Amino acid sequence: MALLQVNSKGIYCPEADVYLDPWRPVARALISHGHADHARWGHKKYICTHSARPVIEYRLPEAKVSSVAFGEALLINGVRFSFHPAGHVVGSAQIRVEHRGEVWVFTGDFKTQSDPISEDFEPVRCQHLITECTFGLPVFRWPDHDTLSKEVNRWWLSCQEEGVVPLLGVYSLGKAQRVLSMLDPQMGPILTHGAVENTNEVLRQQGVDLPPTERVEGRTITEEQRRGIVLCPPSAMRSSWAKKFRPFRTAMASGWMASRGNRRRRNMDRGFLISDHADWQGLIDTVDASGAEEVLTTHGYSHVFARYLREEMGVRSRELRTEYGAEEDGGRVEN
Repeated sequence: MALLQVNSKGIYCPEADVYLDPWRPVARALISHGHADHARWGHKKYICTHSARPVIEYRLPEAKVSSVAFGEALLINGVRFSFHPAGHVVGSAQIRVEHRGEVWVFTGDFKTQSDPISEDFEPVRCQHLITECTFGLPVFRWPDHDTLSKEVNRWWLSCQEEGVVPLLGVYSLGKAQRVLSMLDPQMGPILTHGAVENTNEVLRQQGVDLPPTERVEGRTITEEQRRGIVLCPPSAMRSSWAKKFRPFRTAMASGWMASRGNRRRRNMDRGFLISDHADWQGLIDTVDASGAEEVLTTHGYSHVFARYLREEMGVRSRELRTEYGAEEDGGRVEN
């Protein structure tokens, strides 16, 4: 019997009677990070990292949450669990599971590219790796942080020169704070939707350094605010909330912007290749660094990536069906 299995409730460790990021209510859940498709409502007990805990408690106010440090051993019924930085968002973790010499790693959502906000990804050695592969195609390769920062600030400047307000679609946890780290506050005010600002406040309270922002309230904005840039959930750009900014231009920060077709389908003026998931090379490097004998691929291009691992890298691999990738903030989760 495998140390980790998948059943109707999620990824399950029978030896410890515990689940990893389950999608149905369970008694005890180890949670990789605070996004809604991984930290779901209804579990009796949640265990996560110290830095992931504030957001999870904010999003699930009645949940019973405990936390551990990165790398700290957690023994449950003789099974050793530990959390290791995943680089996805603040506090996000890969979960390592060890029992009687057998080692598994569940990546959760992860990113190998460094950013100023999240803890840097750390590869973890194992025999069996369960990895997400949201962007498991060679077309997905991310520009570096400085290049992206220059692109976003140039677009902001062009909007100022045109006399329009730039609205940039970002998910409230992770993407919003990463884009904030790219913006030049000297250019003008940084305006935020309430969903974004609420998350900013939680993260600031735990010591995350973010530039000053202004929560947008009311039906109008000032002339000074019209020089600013607006960070909001993608769904907000299609709502009456956005009318106060007219005339405006829209953009989306997402790995899916690698495809012009995706930008057209979302009716965006501009797209920025900013993702909180690993790109193609990041996925390959992670599998290689893990030394895994077997790789199970989940959500995204799982079938394609599993086949590549088998045929091109000689790694035993297969697709694992899960229920990650649910809707959040009106769009695909944190891509």
